Amino acid sequence: MSSEPQRLIDDARELGVTLTDEQAAGLLHLLDELASWNRHYNLTAITERESMIRAHVLDSLSAQADLQGVLIADVGTGAGFPGLPLALAQPQRAFTLIDSVAKKTRFVSHAVRVLGLTNVAVLNARAESLTPEPVFDTVIARAFAPLADLLDAVRGLCGPATRVVALKGRYPLDELAELPRGWRLAQVRPQQIPGLQAERHILSFERQPE
Repeated sequence: MSSEPQRLIDDARELGVTLTDEQAAGLLHLLDELASWNRHYNLTAITERESMIRAHVLDSLSAQADLQGVLIADVGTGAGFPGLPLALAQPQRAFTLIDSVAKKTRFVSHAVRVLGLTNVAVLNARAESLTPEPVFDTVIARAFAPLADLLDAVRGLCGPATRVVALKGRYPLDELAELPRGWRLAQVRPQQIPGLQAERHILSFERQPE
């Protein structure tokens, strides 16, 4: 039976993501830290190790192909997903992880230090309150809000060429019917996470010239 790091490398490869031994070890170390903090701070409802690997790490990595550009924002990052796994796997990109809940951003900041990630900034803020300069190339969110609310919330983070990527479970037909003006659905990717018996869809949105 292969080791836990090797299984993670093999499963990530199924998603089209290449991990080094060091990156796989870092991702598993992240889960060690999360499990430790979770005993005191209730950061995630998923506590079984194998489920954490699949529902947090692999699910996050599944969006790697949907990123564009260098400057990436993860809004409503929670305990750092999908931002931390993506940042660990993509050191050439700069990630800003945003959440309004202080205990969550404290953990994310701790994880960034422990993992030695130099390409991650952490903000304890509401996405709606931010108007960064320059804007982000990609804004990504997992379980943040219905699509219409998400696109309204991240408007200040986006320029004309920004891509917004939403990680969803079932295909959100009802939510797509209520997209705010100025946005269009650019791509949908059904995704199968190795070992996870659940529907997953990754949706990408672009600004629509008005």
